[in-house]
Amino acid sequence: MLNILFNSAPVPDSASGWQGRISAAFLAAVPNPFIATLTQPLRPTLPSESASVAGFPIDLSADAPTVARALIGCTVLVDGIGGRIVETEAYDRDDPASHTFGGPSGRNAAMFGPPGHAYIYRSYGLHWCFNIVCREDGHGAGVLIRALEPTEGIETMRARRGMTNDRLLCAGPGRLTQALAISQDHYGLSVFAPPFALIAPSGPVDVIAGPRIGISKAIDLPWRFGERGSPYVSKPFKPATLIEPAA
Repeated sequence: MLNILFNSAPVPDSASGWQGRISAAFLAAVPNPFIATLTQPLRPTLPSESASVAGFPIDLSADAPTVARALIGCTVLVDGIGGRIVETEAYDRDDPASHTFGGPSGRNAAMFGPPGHAYIYRSYGLHWCFNIVCREDGHGAGVLIRALEPTEGIETMRARRGMTNDRLLCAGPGRLTQALAISQDHYGLSVFAPPFALIAPSGPVDVIAGPRIGISKAIDLPWRFGERGSPYVSKPFKPATLIEPAA
């Protein structure tokens, strides 16, 4: 886990904003594809050029709850292995439960980068968690992918998880990353380029919402989203509200 703070050795003068305050130690620790993003000045993320918009119908520069709801029913793959997203949680910099609430750091730098990239962290020192960054570059928001319905590479996922109960293969953020072999090596990578693939739903999805799980702050925000009736969610939604019936 990266715990190197900003405000030590700056990157070249061409960088600006939060990019200009990243420590040299952090740059040495982050995977190379993301270093290129951090050490070069980024253009504003405009709808016409954003990877989240080019050929993809969901605007990942929207607010976190909107994106978290919209990702339900999408398919996410890593090296061709994965499934349909059936459960998500939204996190924003103004949310005290979010990693970005206290501002930028070495650990959360990817969440302050452009939308459509992976923010990976280790939870309780035990397992990795996979988030998709949203909002505009520099804002600090993301969506935790909590559960998938396995559809591709199920035998590989069974082997990685050491089980044959398909319902539990990806039912929870730690199970999901183990099944898809997601680790810190994926930190900062685009979810629209290999090894990732993000595919929009083929049709409308009934989505329910409720309070998030496993947090001690902002516990009443209904920022957990799931596919109505899916047996693949990590835990039942109690209470749950149907927020957008499928057409």
